[in-house]
Amino acid sequence: MANRLFARVFGTRFDRALKRIQPIVDAILEQEQRLKDLSDADLQAQTAKFREIIAQRTGALHAEVERLKQAKHDCPDPEERANLSDLLAKAEQSFVTTLQSTLDDILPEAFATVREASRRLLGTEVVVTGHPLKWDMVPYDVQLIGGIVLHQGKIAEMATGEGKTLVATLPLYLNALAGRGAHLVTVNNYLARRDSQWMGHLFKWLGLTVGCIDDTQPSTPERRAAYYCDITYGTNNEFGFDYLRDNMVFTLEQRVQRGHIFAIIDEVDSILIDEARTPLIISGPVGAESDEKYAQFNAQVVQLVRRQTAVANDLLARGEPLLEQPETQYEGATLLYQAQLGMPKNKKLLKLLNEQGVKQLVQRVELDRLADRKLPAREQKMRHIEDDLFFVMDERGRAVHLTDKGVETMSPSDPTLFVVPDISHAIHEIEHDEHLSANEKIERRRAVEAEYAIKSETLHIIHKLLQAHALYEKDVEYVVQDGQVFIVDEFTGRLMPGRRWSDGLHQAVEAKEGVTVREETQTLATITIQNYFRMYEKLAGMTGTAETEETEFHEIYKLEVVVIPTNRPVRRVDKHDLVYKTRKEKYDAIMDEIERQHKRGLPVLVGTTNVEVSETLARLLKRRGLKHEVLNAKFHQREAEIVAQAGQPGSITIATNMAGRGTDIKLGPGVKKCQVCGIKSREAPFGQKIEPPDLTAEQIKELKCNEDPPCGLVIIGTERHEARRIDRQLRGRSGRQGDPGQSIFFLSLEDDLMRLFGSDRIARIMDRTGAEEGEVITHPWVTAAIGQAQKRVELQNFQARKKLLQFDDVMNQQREVIYSRRLYALEGGEELKAEAQRMIDGATERLADSLIADYDDPGQWDRDLIETEFLQKFLMSVPGVTDAGRIRNRDELIRAAHEAGRAAFQKKLDYMREVEAKVGAARLGEQALAHVSLGVIDEKWKDHLYDLDQLREGIYLRGYGQKDPLVEYKQDAYEMFVGLMADLQATFAERWLKLQIEIGPPPGQGPQRPSPSGRGVTGPAGGLPGAARRQAPMVASKAAADGLVTSGEPPPPSAQRAASGIAEPAFAANPYAGVGRNDPCPCGRPSTPNSPTHLPRSRSARHRRPPRAPRRYRTGNGCRRTCATTPPLRPWRSAERGLRGRTRSALARLIPRHSCAPRGRTDGWASQPRP
Repeated sequence: MANRLFARVFGTRFDRALKRIQPIVDAILEQEQRLKDLSDADLQAQTAKFREIIAQRTGALHAEVERLKQAKHDCPDPEERANLSDLLAKAEQSFVTTLQSTLDDILPEAFATVREASRRLLGTEVVVTGHPLKWDMVPYDVQLIGGIVLHQGKIAEMATGEGKTLVATLPLYLNALAGRGAHLVTVNNYLARRDSQWMGHLFKWLGLTVGCIDDTQPSTPERRAAYYCDITYGTNNEFGFDYLRDNMVFTLEQRVQRGHIFAIIDEVDSILIDEARTPLIISGPVGAESDEKYAQFNAQVVQLVRRQTAVANDLLARGEPLLEQPETQYEGATLLYQAQLGMPKNKKLLKLLNEQGVKQLVQRVELDRLADRKLPAREQKMRHIEDDLFFVMDERGRAVHLTDKGVETMSPSDPTLFVVPDISHAIHEIEHDEHLSANEKIERRRAVEAEYAIKSETLHIIHKLLQAHALYEKDVEYVVQDGQVFIVDEFTGRLMPGRRWSDGLHQAVEAKEGVTVREETQTLATITIQNYFRMYEKLAGMTGTAETEETEFHEIYKLEVVVIPTNRPVRRVDKHDLVYKTRKEKYDAIMDEIERQHKRGLPVLVGTTNVEVSETLARLLKRRGLKHEVLNAKFHQREAEIVAQAGQPGSITIATNMAGRGTDIKLGPGVKKCQVCGIKSREAPFGQKIEPPDLTAEQIKELKCNEDPPCGLVIIGTERHEARRIDRQLRGRSGRQGDPGQSIFFLSLEDDLMRLFGSDRIARIMDRTGAEEGEVITHPWVTAAIGQAQKRVELQNFQARKKLLQFDDVMNQQREVIYSRRLYALEGGEELKAEAQRMIDGATERLADSLIADYDDPGQWDRDLIETEFLQKFLMSVPGVTDAGRIRNRDELIRAAHEAGRAAFQKKLDYMREVEAKVGAARLGEQALAHVSLGVIDEKWKDHLYDLDQLREGIYLRGYGQKDPLVEYKQDAYEMFVGLMADLQATFAERWLKLQIEIGPPPGQGPQRPSPSGRGVTGPAGGLPGAARRQAPMVASKAAADGLVTSGEPPPPSAQRAASGIAEPAFAANPYAGVGRNDPCPCGRPSTPNSPTHLPRSRSARHRRPPRAPRRYRTGNGCRRTCATTPPLRPWRSAERGLRGRTRSALARLIPRHSCAPRGRTDGWASQPRP
């Protein structure tokens, strides 16, 4: 009440913002009057004039920034380089501040220039996506306000049809003048192409260059050229994927992006909110061949689902009669609750829950069970409530788990098949069994790990199949076309080709539908939408529905929302919701309303939430003989044609949410009967007078213009969406630019939103009103309850996105460190050498510490072992290490190790210079150093991402121990990152110091692939695993929190290295090069079919993922895995914490390397092709 009174007196926050902007608008209009007298050539020369002003004010600062960058690049001293970094940061900040101030100063004249240029282009023709269009747009005053808001780095909420595409040209032009790039981000590639060509007509006339990344292929010179245009259009996915690809290249020339300066996000709520739960991922094929297992277990799961359905029907048949008597109602509600746990979407169950008082009874049973579970097990009265079920579903959390009865049914002959062993306890017992020898402990431990891996993956596959059958419906969450499963976007209704659910869910759905089950993938690089766009110096957005989400925009992105007034009053009538008890009643009412409006000659747009509902309505319309069009994921190819006809008189269009973004439904002849509509406007337009309607007050009342308009587009919603803004977006299809229109939503208590989140409040209201079957209910209480349900869902989804960001922030900090290391390697110079020297120092210090950690007295050190280890790992000798009188304590040992490492590093650089002189190749040594660095970083970062995925997958189990999963994740992720950096240092030091260059034969004289210069470098390491050199093309993907994966095709690493001209360095005379999975070990130990080191050749044992040892495995002789002399190993850290594993993770680790292979070596068994 107080807020409304304050707003009435002082105006809303948006009103006050508009008052502050008004003087800028007045300045623009003043400049526009001056520009009208200029010739076309003089107007076009304004661009050069603005750039000259910017150069004069920022040129010196920009030169200082470039000078400091070069000085930092060439500086060998770490302390001086740190000082230069601080100076560089201050200089860059000063440059950005001055630049923004300059842009603010020239804003009025620049905006006036764009507006005048738009006016002079009126009537000119431009080809847009192959179709000729006439330019007929000049920004209104309210559009100038929108442009100012965008330039200020805020979100402009502009109603549908207010010309957001044209508004964006104003701030894009202004910010592109600095020559640093300005990006326009759209939701799909059609809009990106259309707008770049359409608005490009204006920009090119003003002398700016325009590019569209969606018109080019990834990682190509054309894509790079698009980014180096003044203004770049593209989709959010491609911008993000290009960032990830740029951090996987092998030369600076292969990077396509040039920075993140200024971006405007079109439909910002769709990208920053709807897409926020779906991280961008670059992934590659990897893992166990579990596709056959999905098909194998699918038949059993189908039988299990059928039996569960029979059980649910039996429970309902027993429970229904009990509801009729007061003394047995609770017992009957308990049976209904059991059926709800097993089959929540059972049609008979949904019908029973709609009866008066039944839903409240079932909810009472649920609350009693929650209270009962808090009691000690012996006192729980409802602990057997799941005993009759084979599995239990959590529909809200989209989770399912097998019950004991389900386990027995799936494996009657072996009840322990799905009992995953406690690996931590088992390994602890083995390691402390004094009766076992070292080899026996190794064998027992491997057997336990193998059992854990196989059972955990089997259980994982069955759970995913249950999810696919019980929770994911065909034509709702996905469709099947051409033998493939395509996900349907829940927000837009569009197909998402190439996008896949992760964690095995997509494979489970494919097995369910009987199509080819494709292989799983592994993450190679990832970033969330949130963290990608937070990299921009200045970010802005525009949409028609942002106000309801302004809290999230401010909290996550620090973006302020400003509501821009419409150019003309909104004259759409939004009717109250109509609520029915059942879906059947609702559909009948929708058919009656469609037929009524069709007879009036009005166009009708029916909005649905999924493909299934749209096809159901289409069948009902067909029965009534009403001609209609269907626009959903199955018929998206005809979208433009269907939308173009949706405003014609009497047309009926059924559409999923895909018709809501970037489309304009124009009214046909006769639909709008008055020049000025008589429907009462909602508010006065900004800067314009309200025009009097063509009709008198009596005529308006007689025609019921404000109750049931006789003209305009009719919007019918079939159910409320989870987010209020999607409903607003659907309503916004009607009533554009002052056109008449109306909207109404038909709901039922069986709708998912009402059923899952409406709680018992709506049911109580329905009971109080005493609604009979077929009777419609319109009541303020019901409308308020629906709004509260939507708010609860929005809050739940916001918390999920916020939690995702909190988890990704941990990875984001680590990603920044890793990518900065990659940048050192790409840029080369003294920074790379200094970083390489630092890594070698760290590796030698850590090795020395590990060799003396078990001894308190330096006199007990095994000095011969220290000397041997340094020689074996780094091919270097530590002077005086065997002399107890010369190296007397740890500090002296570390100092000697550092000196030896630096001498070895310098010696290697000298060696590279000698090779350069012999072959006449400049910078060969620097290229080899960069190549080894990049290879090690990419290999270890990929493995680290996999470990983080596994950690996060099971971290929520810590909540049962009264621990905060996020805090635990941060702690464990930090420990893993420390281990990663140590592993990076050790692997880089080993590979670089052992590097040998072999001069390859001339092209055509040997089997070796020639490098561009005719020289080659051979061997297995080169900073990259052998598997990576034969790796299949990677796939750019997008994974959701519940797991989505999207595809693209970046070039494989081999192509990148070929393009870069970098030869492949390696170990010379490596005895393990080319050794296959089942070949005898070069160490001479015989292989047997039962030996865990030499697995038999079978499909179940063959993995394409390069196997790697757990981080906490340590050996004393440099072996990666197991020889008879290897001391006992320590268990994998994730297994210690009891995290759920999968065969593609756990078994991949159990396929060992050859016993004596050097540490850090990956020999590429995993890349051998399938037979």
